[in-house]
Amino acid sequence: MSQVKQTGRFLRRWWPVVLAAAVMALIASFVALVWFIHIGARNYAEEARQQYPGDEVEALTRAIADEHRTVRDRNHAVWALGQLRDPRGLPVLRRHYADERCRVDKCLSRYELKKAIDLCTGRTSAPRWLQKAIGWALPQVRTGA
Repeated sequence: MSQVKQTGRFLRRWWPVVLAAAVMALIASFVALVWFIHIGARNYAEEARQQYPGDEVEALTRAIADEHRTVRDRNHAVWALGQLRDPRGLPVLRRHYADERCRVDKCLSRYELKKAIDLCTGRTSAPRWLQKAIGWALPQVRTGA
């Protein structure tokens, strides 16, 4: 039997298994990515808790408001607060988003602020099925679904 016929026979017989394995690998990769993002946000929030009193959200809001921190650190705090999706962070996020008069090297990223505000209010550009999938992968995260 030729090599081509053997390959064809193998593919006809095993293509559902190969397809299922590829789909499972894709789902596992998605869950791992969401999990790593969430763990990164939690780690940054824990670092903020070591410097500021309160829970994760309170510590991150204080880190954002602290003008003695670098802009990069404050932008990381904005990102982490958005990933936590807690609406208690909205007042500080909106206050900094509304401030248009500061210099670029002293201001927080308006793009990151907007993303964090959208995540904390439950408005995202992600489709509803993706929001539900994130909620399934990380049940403690609010997805707005």
